[in-house]
Amino acid sequence: MATRPPPGERRLQILQALADMLQSPGGERVTTAALAARLGVSEAALYRHFASKAQMFEGLIDFIEQSVLGLVQQVSERQPDPVEQVRLIVATVLQFAEKNPGMARVMAGDALVLEHERLGARMALLLDKLESALKQRLREAGHPDALAVAALLSAFVTGRLQRFARSGFKRLPSEQVADCLGVLLPH
Repeated sequence: MATRPPPGERRLQILQALADMLQSPGGERVTTAALAARLGVSEAALYRHFASKAQMFEGLIDFIEQSVLGLVQQVSERQPDPVEQVRLIVATVLQFAEKNPGMARVMAGDALVLEHERLGARMALLLDKLESALKQRLREAGHPDALAVAALLSAFVTGRLQRFARSGFKRLPSEQVADCLGVLLPH
């Protein structure tokens, strides 16, 4: 008789399987039936750990938020120059997405299109926090166009995430990132 994993471990398995399914280049909508089949459990088993599919996506968004904001914090602690912090934050967020294609689809909003609208709003809020972090650092550096440059960099990140997801993960977000940042934020 197979033993059940502890509840917390099963939750992580469900989220990992969901993220893995989002990595498929076709970008098909993930159903709870397909997710349950992938895990070899019933749909009812999924609902013992999550009240809804939206709650599963919220778990992924929690992970993305903790990761992205944690990366911003790490860059801030390690790099004293605010302009270099901005460059590193943008590059690091794009590298995170590149290493986690399923998460990139969530960040780009592609995976959330047919899901509950609050999920898209929550992802938008995270991207707003990222833009605010960039703006704050540019202001600290005394950049004369902090608002405009932060908005451009935020749009650049979002565009790179969308291009990555829509290319079936072939066009890497970090492609020519240093050159692009040199244009958007010259030394």
